[in-house]
Amino acid sequence: MKPLYFLAFIPVVAFLVGVPLTNRIEPYVLGLPFSMFWIVLWVILSSLTLLILYKFDQHEEEVSE
Repeated sequence: MKPLYFLAFIPVVAFLVGVPLTNRIEPYVLGLPFSMFWIVLWVILSSLTLLILYKFDQHEEEVSE
């Protein structure tokens, strides 16, 4: 397994560890309770993380052919 793939575990840890730690209503961020903002933030960051993994993995496949 490539070390780059461990980057995919960051969003998982953020959801599993972060949600119980940030489980509060106050403060509001962008009109959302903080816990809802945390979840939305990590959904977006998870997509970006997967995009980065895809780009780096795709690049290595093109070079090896």
